[in-house]
Amino acid sequence: MYLINLGIRDTVAAALFDLGVDLGAVEDVEEDPGLGNGGLGRLAACYLDSMAAENLPGHGCGLRYRYGFFEQGIVDGRQIEVPDDWLKTGFIYEFRRPEEAVEVRFGGTVTTEINGKLSYRHENYESVLAVPYDVPFVGYRNDTVNALRLWSAEPHRTEFVCSATRRNDCLKTIDYKNAVEAITSILYPDDSTRDGRVLRLKQQYFLTSASLQAILHDIDRRGLPLAGLSDHVAIHINDTHPALAVPELMRLLIDERGFGWDEAWQLTVGAISYTNHTILPEALETWPADLFQELLPRIHIIVNEINERFCRELWQRYPGDWDRIRAMAVLADGAVRMAHLAIVGSHSVNGVAQLHTRILKERVMSDFHRFYPDRFNNKTNGVTHRRFLAKTNPQLAELIAGTVGPDWITFPCDLLGLLPHADDPAFQDKLAAIRRHHKSKLAALVRDNTGVRLDPDALFDTHVKRIHGYKRQLMNAFHIMHLYNRLKADPGLDIAPRVFLFGGKAAPAYQLAKLAIKFITALAGVINNDKTVGDKLKVVFLENYNVSLLELLLPATDVNEQIPTASREACGTGNMKFIMNGSVIIGTLDGGNIEIMNAVGEDNIVTFGLTADEVLTLYERGGYNPWDVYNADPRVKTVLDQLVSGFLPGGPDEYRPIFDSFLHHGDHFLVLKDFAAYVDAQKEIERRWRDRRRWLGMCARNIAHSGKFSGDRTFTEYALDIWRLRPDTPVRCYCSADEDFARSQSGCILPRRPALQATLTNAAYN
Repeated sequence: MYLINLGIRDTVAAALFDLGVDLGAVEDVEEDPGLGNGGLGRLAACYLDSMAAENLPGHGCGLRYRYGFFEQGIVDGRQIEVPDDWLKTGFIYEFRRPEEAVEVRFGGTVTTEINGKLSYRHENYESVLAVPYDVPFVGYRNDTVNALRLWSAEPHRTEFVCSATRRNDCLKTIDYKNAVEAITSILYPDDSTRDGRVLRLKQQYFLTSASLQAILHDIDRRGLPLAGLSDHVAIHINDTHPALAVPELMRLLIDERGFGWDEAWQLTVGAISYTNHTILPEALETWPADLFQELLPRIHIIVNEINERFCRELWQRYPGDWDRIRAMAVLADGAVRMAHLAIVGSHSVNGVAQLHTRILKERVMSDFHRFYPDRFNNKTNGVTHRRFLAKTNPQLAELIAGTVGPDWITFPCDLLGLLPHADDPAFQDKLAAIRRHHKSKLAALVRDNTGVRLDPDALFDTHVKRIHGYKRQLMNAFHIMHLYNRLKADPGLDIAPRVFLFGGKAAPAYQLAKLAIKFITALAGVINNDKTVGDKLKVVFLENYNVSLLELLLPATDVNEQIPTASREACGTGNMKFIMNGSVIIGTLDGGNIEIMNAVGEDNIVTFGLTADEVLTLYERGGYNPWDVYNADPRVKTVLDQLVSGFLPGGPDEYRPIFDSFLHHGDHFLVLKDFAAYVDAQKEIERRWRDRRRWLGMCARNIAHSGKFSGDRTFTEYALDIWRLRPDTPVRCYCSADEDFARSQSGCILPRRPALQATLTNAAYN
């Protein structure tokens, strides 16, 4: 991306070619940075790219993990986890800044002092040094360079006590050193134990404390008054992991800068804004108050005070309504509720898709929305088209530039200029040739890595994302079993040849998700080795799914599976990356799918299944009886029975937990409930695929409308609506995902030279 954004990629490629070196081969050996897990981590990188491209002076803050999430291997069909040692050979793009290191404190005791004014003394704490490493983010041909600041936890030299004659002190020093380095050692440590929970909470506080200290030091260096903090800086917390920014900023302002509570609170709320990325209950973090108090004693005092003051406000609004007050409290039932803390301590709370924001307002956070009606807003996610179209698919990028001109990279709404060419046979043939080239390239990689041979003329159906029940990889697999059953019953069945591609990692402790991988790989083995099926059906699970693999899949995919249980996926960004490359989505009416459908039109996407409101209503009624579907739909009964009949290698008990999860444990994510509609949707996909001209027209229209889902649009909305950054002059009309917002901004202008500084604090694990 550096070469593309600096405008020198072709020059470098030519120079390397003269030396007998292929630039693509050089790119292939670069290690993917192990800084995130799934879409949220990648989204943060997209947003940093868009901020630089839009000349927004914004910076990201994260943790410099020694090891990433994990590298996935598939052995005998089972996932194994290997440490992702992404820093083993260094990371040439980072710059260590030891002169800007700060101290972060854990544990100890806090005592109060009154010398004309109440103050707090923190003693006997564990001191950790936070050392920043800056990674530059270069804007697209605009001389803007922002930074991703990654914090590394290192021992504080004053804590070292070790000598040959004092063995116990030496052992304590070793324990201290190990405990400190563990903070930035592993992404997503196991939190099933108390030690794991302590480490996660340490990581979250370490990130927020170090980042906020750096922000205030920068304010001091610039000679700006802290009393106007929100006039100079915007602090954005990405999901609940960095929600400790609220009490930590209060601590810094009160304890270290001498502000009173009321003024510090006004500054904190004015500076901080919060993005919620999920409504899944397990992702709305809480922390045991006793653990919180032990590890962060001063922060616990501040959170308790925030809670007391907020509850008094609630009492004034809802006198005597103890149930409501308890439900909204920041600290209740022995737990600190991080989402509540983030909402109370921010001036803006946004969801990441129109549906997701509506669910937040009307259901998940309805009490807060009623209390703070002007605080909630929507900012639909976007992805960087420079990375996931221009870099990933240079042949398509060249075709687009030759059709609508080169400015689409700077102004992605120019992609709409493809619409008059969508049904032009000459344009379609060029598009088809590009797509077949990439499918052949992917087929070669699959052949070399797995031995499975794929027909590039088959329909490539891709389902790549984290393996989770609500993502419903199993529904896709059940449909594949159904197709296979049909082919076994009638080998001459006339179906379009299909290739189903899966990829994704299961959390190490998520046994059902890991079993889903085993099931898919076992099913693939049966189908791919059945000569009676031939090339009509192939299934491949691609191990160690990452961004590099995604870049091969995006331009080679005909159908992208975006099939979560409606209401569970806040937005999704894979759907946006795939339509940029011309894929057609099969999906539920959830998250960003709805806005994509509204943009591209119902004729260019295939949707199915229960709506979000229908799902939520079903949940409120206690679910449904999956046995009713099992007994009524022979397709479902056959597939589920095959799980426990010995049909697959491993015996009848291998996949019984999957069988039980659907029939004995309620089918929580409604796979069986939506199965019939999904099968019908797949039939519609095949019907459209057989009409080559219609299909290529759909591909072209998806590309044309994908500019609306660029991160540049998203961050224009963040900048103007939340951070209050204003451009000197409007530069070009742009289509906003929020049409009311677009009209209010006179066409949604793109800022070029904002007057203020914005600092983005990313999630702790991004």
